[in-house]
Amino acid sequence: MAKNILELTDTNFDAEVLKSEQPTLVDFWATWCAPCRAIAPAIEQLADEYAGRAKVGKLDIDHHQRYAQEFGVRSIPTVLVFKGGKVVGSMIGADSKAKAKLAELLDKAI
Repeated sequence: MAKNILELTDTNFDAEVLKSEQPTLVDFWATWCAPCRAIAPAIEQLADEYAGRAKVGKLDIDHHQRYAQEFGVRSIPTVLVFKGGKVVGSMIGADSKAKAKLAELLDKAI
């Protein structure tokens, strides 16, 4: 995983995301998901660009299902932006404008 991306798990999600003082972008993904791999470079770029202002993490839903279920993730990739423990933005699926859409969601949360 890229240096500025948090590897999220069912164990650390609460502390790293829900109790975070910084807005946090969470990519719910799986290794077998081609659209997830397609947006991965955009997620990595955002992690670098927003370092110090927002957190960026990835949660592999095959290994950590608790929070995917809790937040109603039905298809992947699903990207949620959290602030103050609440979802303040979301994007489902992948497209060529994913980075711009996600940057806009982060900007609104900061």
